[in-house]
Amino acid sequence: MQIYRKSAFVLAAQSALAAILLAGMAPAGAQEIDIGEIVVTPNRAPGDKAKTGSKVEKVTKEDIEKQKKPTVLDYLTLVPGVHVASPGGTGQEASVSVRGADKKYVKTLFNGIDISDPTSTQVQTSYQHLLSGGVTAIEVLKGSQSTLYGSDAVAGVIGISTLGDIEPGIHHDVMMEGGSFGTVRGGYTLSGASDTGKAAASIYGLSTDGISSALVNGNPLVDSTPNALERDSYRNVTATFAGEKKLSEQFSVFGSALFINSSGDYDDSGNPPTDNEVNVTRSTQKAGRLGFNLDLLDGRFRNTVSAQIFDIDRDITSAAVFDFGGGPIRSDFVGNWKGRRHKFDYQGAFDAADWATVQFGADYEQQFAAATDNFGTNTSDDMSIAGAWGQLVLDPVDNLTLTAAYRHDEHSEFGGYGTYRFSGAYLLPGSGTKFHASVGTGFRAPSLYELYAPFGTGNPDLQPEESLGFDVGVEQRFLDGRLVADLTYFQLDTENLIDYSYSTFSYVQVPGVTHRNGIEASLTWAATSWLDLGGAYTYTRTRQPDGQPRPRIPEHDIGLTATVRPAEKWSITATAHGVVNVTDRVGSGGSAFDVKLKDYLLIDARIAYKPTEATEVYLRGENLLNQDYQLVRGFGTPGAAVYAGFKATF
Repeated sequence: MQIYRKSAFVLAAQSALAAILLAGMAPAGAQEIDIGEIVVTPNRAPGDKAKTGSKVEKVTKEDIEKQKKPTVLDYLTLVPGVHVASPGGTGQEASVSVRGADKKYVKTLFNGIDISDPTSTQVQTSYQHLLSGGVTAIEVLKGSQSTLYGSDAVAGVIGISTLGDIEPGIHHDVMMEGGSFGTVRGGYTLSGASDTGKAAASIYGLSTDGISSALVNGNPLVDSTPNALERDSYRNVTATFAGEKKLSEQFSVFGSALFINSSGDYDDSGNPPTDNEVNVTRSTQKAGRLGFNLDLLDGRFRNTVSAQIFDIDRDITSAAVFDFGGGPIRSDFVGNWKGRRHKFDYQGAFDAADWATVQFGADYEQQFAAATDNFGTNTSDDMSIAGAWGQLVLDPVDNLTLTAAYRHDEHSEFGGYGTYRFSGAYLLPGSGTKFHASVGTGFRAPSLYELYAPFGTGNPDLQPEESLGFDVGVEQRFLDGRLVADLTYFQLDTENLIDYSYSTFSYVQVPGVTHRNGIEASLTWAATSWLDLGGAYTYTRTRQPDGQPRPRIPEHDIGLTATVRPAEKWSITATAHGVVNVTDRVGSGGSAFDVKLKDYLLIDARIAYKPTEATEVYLRGENLLNQDYQLVRGFGTPGAAVYAGFKATF
């Protein structure tokens, strides 16, 4: 109950902040202007997606509303080139890959805040804790993006926003849902806008009894079964705020905040995994960002200054039983990790001509991590990295956009490193055909754990991992833009890999190149006024320096969506997700071996009825074929499930 009281306090504070921001805003006379499909991540500023050479996918607020699924992962899994694998049910540590590259190679920004965990073995985002409540857009920018975003943006950038287009006035959104596995979720969003600003504050919660992550004879047993395993429950309360306010024609301020309190059970890994009734992980994440925009020279010279902070406090409680011949001995472990990131950022843009814009920026980041446990192996370390970058955006002729960028970073441990990126987009006049391509380098700085882990396992001499990636594709529009198809070839090579060596018992640089390449194909079709169709296919081939494929990366990944509106107040949305030929790695070091996982096809559907324009009730089903499948070797996944919910807007 303490969690919920604290979250209610956070909501009250955020609601007050939203009220202050919106105070005095006069919605009268405000007009909504359609400026086309805008994306932010490719050039770190709002821009026309049609002029973007880098490949970027966007999950819109409409897409989220159609499916009403509980987590951000539920939407990422249908994005071409993205694969999600979790060892168990909701809340379990999620493996997310983009174009065959693990999540340690993906930068994630929540309302502009870097939310990767500096206390992890590798700096990476805990996607399993990101609820979809209040989220209005998810952008997935693919390809090497370190030139604009620095370390870790080797495979791409995922941008999550809770501040989308808001109608003038004050709005309230309430939703509640319950269903299988003892699952309950709900939340509230307060939003408002006028011609001088907009803001949104929300609080959402999720509680589920879950399933047992460990399998027995291939089945995720639950406590209704004889000799059953413990259900691995999960709880999450998330509060967010985002807003921007225009104080004059030249000056505006913005801010965002994030609070996540989560706890969940988990089972022991191994071959096979084993049930554990003691293991619990808890975490509290707090983050904030403030900044301002200053436009000079009649808007030709634009400046953005911001500062952000991310703080994480997480605990793990676990127990193991050993028997060395004298009887069973139980060993308890209690560990705590605290991490913090401070970041300061400047970004500028100058329109040198109607066809030429110069972008530039600089940033400075500090990371801190401390670990304590009941074994006394306490540690505390920090690092810093500073970078400066510049980009030239050119429209030399009609329908052609080119970019060229370079960045240099200075790391407190390994020194300097430079990266570059080029992209181009050309729209063939009168044809609806767009050619797009990008090429860039990237790097992943060693984490604090890889550098300074206790017992000599850390290696302060580590250098950054390096990457070179490119993609080239064509997008074709038919039927006045109602049918859009895209085909893209991609390739990503990484080298100087940082990995743990079981021969030296430390982190080392692994020689050789990890190669990834494949094809992404997508299609969206607004077939009629009552039918929307979509499809995506990704072929991914991965090879490590030893010639083996990367684990948990499917060779073939297929996603299909359909929305039908059979009557004025009814809508039905169905999705199908199929995976073919995926392996997982079992064991570690020289004893590791690959195991092929079973192919699967998951069918989900949602039927909704709107009694009024402001209310909606729905029924949602997941894994309707009751597929028996695994995403991670030896760990269970939920069977068929049904959920019912409602939403009201006023």
